[in-house]
Amino acid sequence: CRFYLHPDLSKDLVGTHPPGAHSLVAVSVGYFLEDFVDMLCNQKLHQSWELLFHHSVVIVCFGIAVLLHQYIGFALVALLVEINSIFLHLRQILLMANLVHTTCYRLNSIVNLGTYVVFRIATLAWMTRWLFLNRENVPPATYAVGTVGMAIMTPMNIILLYRLLRSDFFK
Repeated sequence: CRFYLHPDLSKDLVGTHPPGAHSLVAVSVGYFLEDFVDMLCNQKLHQSWELLFHHSVVIVCFGIAVLLHQYIGFALVALLVEINSIFLHLRQILLMANLVHTTCYRLNSIVNLGTYVVFRIATLAWMTRWLFLNRENVPPATYAVGTVGMAIMTPMNIILLYRLLRSDFFK
């Protein structure tokens, strides 16, 4: 929606951001921080280390964008990934409620897979491509953080996709 209402954003993900975008990314940092602390306090490390690692990467990358007031557009693109989180969380709720063998679970599995491919895999691929194509316009330190972030997030999401496929479709 932001990209439709603010077409300049698609041309400049570094310096351009619409009103409210900086606040959205800042609030997202707060959410990831709160969720990180909650997991540390309420879950065993062996159950949550991957998410803790994921949240650490997001907090660093989004934190840089918020502090520098730059790369907010890039962070907005990254937030598209979170659209899939709705269906990942619903999947967890359905699993906890022991509703695995229901139409609702099956439907959610299909929507989860579709949104996973579109909003996680495709978005991360696009972001990696953008970063590579714009490497001349991004300062070396920021480029390094972005490259490391993408190098961490992409394999993590591919592994999670494999686990989802194995669990929900290839039983």
